[in-house]
Amino acid sequence: MDQKQISDTWERGNPYEQYVGRWSRQLAPLFLSWLGIPAGRRWLDVGCGTGALCAAVLDHCAPASVAGVEPSAGFLKASIENLAHRAALHQGSAAAIPLDDGSVDVVVSGLVLNFVPDLRAALAEMARVTEQGGTIAAYVWDYAGKMELMRHFWDAAVELDAAAAAMDEGVRFPVCRREALAELFASAGLHGTEVSAIEISTPFASFEDYWAPFLGGQGPAPAYAMALDETARARLRERIRARIPLRADGSISLTARAWAVRARC
Repeated sequence: MDQKQISDTWERGNPYEQYVGRWSRQLAPLFLSWLGIPAGRRWLDVGCGTGALCAAVLDHCAPASVAGVEPSAGFLKASIENLAHRAALHQGSAAAIPLDDGSVDVVVSGLVLNFVPDLRAALAEMARVTEQGGTIAAYVWDYAGKMELMRHFWDAAVELDAAAAAMDEGVRFPVCRREALAELFASAGLHGTEVSAIEISTPFASFEDYWAPFLGGQGPAPAYAMALDETARARLRERIRARIPLRADGSISLTARAWAVRARC
């Protein structure tokens, strides 16, 4: 398969929610609890997607204000609908945030850093809009380790097609690893960098419940699955079914781990 066929683009909210957005919604409150930011702060969510992290900030952190920046028009539309105008949402990117210098106290980013082309430029831009002494924080899936719903997919894909290894997020995205994430924040001139693991359960009622989100085409693994012809996709499906841990009732219980990072400006 030509790797150029596989896209990292996130554009449609509903398939994203079924694939990974629903798990991000469980992860976000745990991340915010770990941050422990006092009430009354001005927040910015960079790469706000469908609004999961913004919603969690509004529900759990008593913010003075919440803003979000998102490059995808489709995701921005979904975020506006989901948040019902409770946040100020802007189209923009991590490297071009349409806010003034020092205009927020906390910048957060959920499951986005791996898809940012220039991470150093993005962190510099996040620091620019953050008040001196403010917090910059993010979380990313542990693609290379315990993000099990994706690991089962890619391990099976590589068994059938060695070239699939080059498309595996665990191979492609260095900052999905604890040490690389810590080094990124420290090298950006931020202070007091800390990294912690956050884990959630990702239960599925059946194998079909697990497999269906990969047919939505949103994200690297679903895009890979949908770029296969029907025969190859069926082979991949059965290879995953053979290796994934099914319970007696046909249900599946997996773990999703994320690495969370925080630092001060």
